[in-house]
Amino acid sequence: QVQLVESGGGLVQAGGSLRLSCAASGRTFSGYGMAWSRQAPGKEREFVASIDWSGGSTYYTDSVKGRFTISRDNAKNMVYLQMTSLKPENTAVYYCAARRSLSRSKLDTGDIDYWGKGTLVTVSS
Repeated sequence: QVQLVESGGGLVQAGGSLRLSCAASGRTFSGYGMAWSRQAPGKEREFVASIDWSGGSTYYTDSVKGRFTISRDNAKNMVYLQMTSLKPENTAVYYCAARRSLSRSKLDTGDIDYWGKGTLVTVSS
């Protein structure tokens, strides 16, 4: 069982930056692939980024490549999403997600075992 708690969301102007954090419970954090997904109002939840258990493989949806960076600190049971050059269309609730896996493959929204409750990111124009 893994519990995930996101933080770092808020209101930011277009072009600004935010760093989201996800604190994970459990002693086997390094055995989990981690991901960030988001859900905008009236839309389905979508994949944003994922990182494998070691931090060696990362994946991004095309619209955030070059602007967002996912990382993890296994010693601290933390996952991060650094977001730069934010756009109004990035406004959404961002969810941290986990799957018990030692695979280096992309971790998509359909592959998730555990979800956090989300943190709201609002980008104003």
